[in-house]
Parts: sequence; structure tokens; C-alpha cells
Amino acid sequence: MRLLLTLTLAAALTLLAGLWIPLKAMLSQELLNMAWAESQAGHQDVKPWPWADTWPVGRLRLPGSGEPMVILSGTYGESLAFGPGHVTASATPGEPGTVIVAGHRDTHFRVLQTIHTGDRVELQGSDGDWRLYTVVSERVVDSRKERLDVRPDGPDRLILVTCYPFDALNPNGPLRYVIEAEAAQPQMQAAL
Repeated sequence: MRLLLTLTLAAALTLLAGLWIPLKAMLSQELLNMAWAESQAGHQDVKPWPWADTWPVGRLRLPGSGEPMVILSGTYGESLAFGPGHVTASATPGEPGTVIVAGHRDTHFRVLQTIHTGDRVELQGSDGDWRLYTVVSERVVDSRKERLDVRPDGPDRLILVTCYPFDALNPNGPLRYVIEAEAAQPQMQAAL
């Protein structure tokens, strides 16, 4: 009986540990949305909780993902646990140039595996305007051999990056799944 109770408790703890990251990612988006709304209203960066080392810099709407996701400043591990992160060396969401956003393959950016060439992606910057992008490529790159062009002064593009493969047991492999989208023509932007 004691062995059965111990095994049941161990199984429950293992299940909770496995669900912790996805639950944290989902629940934190609510706090991030409130911080984004506050940032928009006050035209200043607002941290989602007092001890946060990041803040919202934009929102991203992907096909098949439902509600827009808040994009955080930076791409270090702690911030990526809560949402996709803006590569700070790239253009800021809402500004001209190439914007690069990274996210975890098993939470917010899991949906990237269902996005294809021709799909539409929307990005909202601090000005509150939504910008429309059209996916022009999807590819897998080896991070040991290829670097993304993070110059902020490039063409108006949006690059989304996550680890690959999506179902890998080792999350620290060198492969990255990269989606590149180009800004839609101004007349398409006006239709938003």
C-alpha cells in the first residue's frame, strides 16, 4: 500500500512539473496583456510584475494561435518562459526594418509548425498600429553554421525563430526553425 501511495505521489509530481512551463506561459500572458495595455495608455514601459527584468514591446497575432501574444524585450531564458521575446539588436516592433522575435517551440511558438508560405502574420508596435506581413519562407537552419541578419536597418521584414525539431527531447540542439515574412503593401495595411 505504501509503495502504491509513493508511486502515485511521484506520478502526480512528475505531471505537475511537466505542466508547469505551459501553465506559467499561459497564465503570464494575462499579466503581460495588462502591462501592455498600461504601457499603451501611459506611453512608457511597464513591467508585468515588480521583479520582472523585461517588459512588453509589442504583440503578435499568428494564424491558428487565437489571441495575440505579448512580445517581451529580450530573448533570455527567463523572459522566454513567459512569452516570445524581441531580439533587441533587431528593429523594434512597429519601427521600419527587420524585426526578429524568438520563442519556445513547446509553448508560444509551437504554432509555427502549422504556418506556411502565403500565410498572414500581424505585428503591433508601441504606436498601437497593427502591421501585416506575408510569410515568404520557412526553413530549418543550423545555428552553428548560419547566423540571422539582425541589422535593424534592413527591409521591413518579420523573422520568427524557434528551436527545431518541435518534438525533440533535447531542447538545446543547434537546429532552428525560421519563418520569414515581408511587410504587406500599404494598401493591404489600410484594409486592417
